[in-house]
Amino acid sequence: MKTAILGFGVVGSGAFEVLESYGYEVKRVLDIRPHDELGDKLTSNYDEILNDKEIGVVAEAIGGLEPAHTFVVKALKAGKHVVSSNKHLICTYYEELHKLARENGVTLRFTSSAGGGIPWLYNLRRSTRCDEIYKVMGIMNGTTNFILDAMISDGRDFDDVLKEAQRLGYAEANPSADIDGLDTARKTAISSSIAFNTIIKEENVQIFSLRFIKKTDIDYITGKLNKTVRYLGFGTKGENGVSAFVEPALLDANALESNVTKNNNMISLFGKSVGRLSFFGQGAGKYPTGSSLAQDVIDILNGSHELSFDPSDVKVSNDALERAYYIRTNADVNYDFFDKVDVIGDSKYIITKKITVSKMHEMAKDIYALDDSAFFAGIEE
Repeated sequence: MKTAILGFGVVGSGAFEVLESYGYEVKRVLDIRPHDELGDKLTSNYDEILNDKEIGVVAEAIGGLEPAHTFVVKALKAGKHVVSSNKHLICTYYEELHKLARENGVTLRFTSSAGGGIPWLYNLRRSTRCDEIYKVMGIMNGTTNFILDAMISDGRDFDDVLKEAQRLGYAEANPSADIDGLDTARKTAISSSIAFNTIIKEENVQIFSLRFIKKTDIDYITGKLNKTVRYLGFGTKGENGVSAFVEPALLDANALESNVTKNNNMISLFGKSVGRLSFFGQGAGKYPTGSSLAQDVIDILNGSHELSFDPSDVKVSNDALERAYYIRTNADVNYDFFDKVDVIGDSKYIITKKITVSKMHEMAKDIYALDDSAFFAGIEE
């Protein structure tokens, strides 16, 4: 059985180099750009891959929704195993792609779509076989962790650190997917879907953006509250269903997440039998993510043809989970769930009583309407 890679960008080229260097032949690479180093392996005609009976594994590393979705659907229908690093694709078409894989008796694997080089999804899926996972959480985006770590360690402003992250290649020219939580939301949705054997859609994940955090927040959080802050994705399962959300979170200084530096990731699962398992490492990059994509290919080539699972229906709601919140705003607001309010200059620094995640996110809309630079963060116990 031979392999084809779709896309020869950062991840695709990384996976190609890893596979070839360890003796796994990549027969074809699909890309519209010239790559002289690929020789006759390069093609811009996808039908050459679909119609090649030697190619049994298609590794998608194009990114985005189209043409990646069309190519993956055609591969599954052609009876080819598919692996993908594309979190946007997997999150958006999770149910459809699993169904197509089952119907055609092939495997769909996407270990590299959340966690990059960290073997997170592989071990999460493995843990569900003989344990009940009730929580997943973690730092799933290296850009936001780099920004927060530098703000805390060096006392710098958000905009200054963001520019450095862009200069170093950690952040895109348009950093919205990272700092506004879309990247983490997709990874949270995929992780929660696996952990709880259900379908969590991107729109089910409520998000607080990181973009409004200021140096004054860092000073208050670290100085007055003796805590630190990290940007986390959460998925939890309780008696009343599943909660999924992305928020800046205040943590004790000795929390594992508090000590994750630079652009590293750390994601954890919590099982009734195993307790907490945490996975740390590079969450993105050519070789970390490319190696993870290659691992999925190698598993299939070595005979691991586990069929995609059939998700069950689970209610998705953030109404049941309660937590306290930190709020910084200039708006003249006062709610009955406020517990402590410090006024420093023109700003109010607020600690709330416990409130449901969904209610806090709804109340945040009212506060943002009065103060579009307000900042919110959940408080981890």
